[in-house]
Amino acid sequence: MAFLPELVVLIGALGLFGLSLGQGRDRAARRLLLAVAAAALLSAVVALPARGTLFDGAYQVDAFSQWLKLVLAVGFGLVALQQGQLPDIPSAVRPEYNLLLTLSVAGLMLLVSCIELITLFVALELASLPLFLLVAMRRERPGQRVQMESAIKYLLFGLTANGLMLFGLSYLFGLTSTTLLPVMLERLQAPLPTAAVFGLVLTFCGLFYKLALFPFHFWTPDVYQGASNETVGFIASLPKLGAVAVLVRFATLAQPDPRVVPELLSLLAVASMFYGNLIALAQTDLKRLLGFSAIAHAGYALVGFVALDQTGYTAALYYAVAYLFMALACFAVLSLLAPDGANVTLADLGGLYRRAPWLAVSWAVGALGLAGFPPFAGFMSKLTVLLAAWAKGHVTLVILTVLNTAIALYYYLAMVREAFLREPPEPAQAPIRLHTPARLLCLTLIALTVALGVVPGRFLHTVSSSLAWTRPEALGPARAAARLGPEPGVPSSSQPTGLPKSSLPLNLGPQHSQLQTSQPPYAAGRP
Repeated sequence: MAFLPELVVLIGALGLFGLSLGQGRDRAARRLLLAVAAAALLSAVVALPARGTLFDGAYQVDAFSQWLKLVLAVGFGLVALQQGQLPDIPSAVRPEYNLLLTLSVAGLMLLVSCIELITLFVALELASLPLFLLVAMRRERPGQRVQMESAIKYLLFGLTANGLMLFGLSYLFGLTSTTLLPVMLERLQAPLPTAAVFGLVLTFCGLFYKLALFPFHFWTPDVYQGASNETVGFIASLPKLGAVAVLVRFATLAQPDPRVVPELLSLLAVASMFYGNLIALAQTDLKRLLGFSAIAHAGYALVGFVALDQTGYTAALYYAVAYLFMALACFAVLSLLAPDGANVTLADLGGLYRRAPWLAVSWAVGALGLAGFPPFAGFMSKLTVLLAAWAKGHVTLVILTVLNTAIALYYYLAMVREAFLREPPEPAQAPIRLHTPARLLCLTLIALTVALGVVPGRFLHTVSSSLAWTRPEALGPARAAARLGPEPGVPSSSQPTGLPKSSLPLNLGPQHSQLQTSQPPYAAGRP
């Protein structure tokens, strides 16, 4: 029961793999993708209260991971609805396209439960590697092979970031003789040695790449412009939430230095916001514009981390979820607006409210939400990260964030103005007819964006309370100590072989207490 969502997605991937072995099965693959997405959503709801561990505590199913899997399942369902006929993906590879999409979602679901370096890196690769192929699968257009250039850039930057992250993790393992995150970060007591700081910096560089944070953003505009509309909709949404979740895991366990780390994070956040917003002002290709906008939004999310407390981490997660739905709303409109799969420019939005009112409203909700207008989720999510930073005295950062929000209004309002106040580029252009799945997609995204902005209290409470499961005392210290043996440089005879029951976090619920007190057979000594 606890591992049902990821099992459903992995089984669905096996089914899609079977379909990919034949020819002319793209329609069957699309139907199976929708079925897998629906089953994943249902299983995530059923497994929401479940708790458990795998691999001797390396894989943790808790309140934190379960609500994230539910949001990922919702996003997976919306992405599956967005796929449509995949006009820019050759029909011969559409089953493989759906397979890779499902594998990436499976990797993200595994990622949010990993608290051990090896399983975390494997899950991260499972979520990342399919994306390189998805970008390259776009149909070749006459006179250009922009998708291959984008895929190569994405691959090279991705492999470099993964290599840096793996190199940093190897330093941390060498210093602590463990791959389990709670034990590793407990053993890295302040003041940290230079090698530990170097390892942590490299590790965070890899995660910042996933967020498209400045200066790890170089792949973003080209990949957004070169990949198909449906592919970019996925890349821009779900993987960002997975990266923020891993950052929260690291931050709550590492307990960073409150004197140095906030200054560095503030610098990265401000640089990302200014760079993304200023460059976006000059863009006309909407996907490229949203790519630079994504760099700025990574900076907004990082503002929550500057607080280095539960309020800030809650705000960052809330921002990532809100951005997921707002970005999907924008890219869903781009996919439906271009039936041939071509890139959409700012001028192509002209008269959208006449040709397709549903698309115009969805576009306005997504764009105004990203701009930070009430009552949409973008307003409340920006407000929460600003309040978290303000409470810790980062007044300059708050002022600069508000200034960047004002700068971004120019291009967001320009997109809405084109859709509602401009005439169509061709007066005789036919109206766009939406099928039922497309209307359902637009309605769901509008409802989620408005609901998260109007009544965020229940969601914020769920996120905040789940953070208790990311702290060291909630991640099985007795099992970790029994499994991993002595600390480096200390004789095994002087090491405790287990913790007394009185030291276990019994106040975290009966299910968790049972997990902590049930030690493996070799708990009395090293394996």
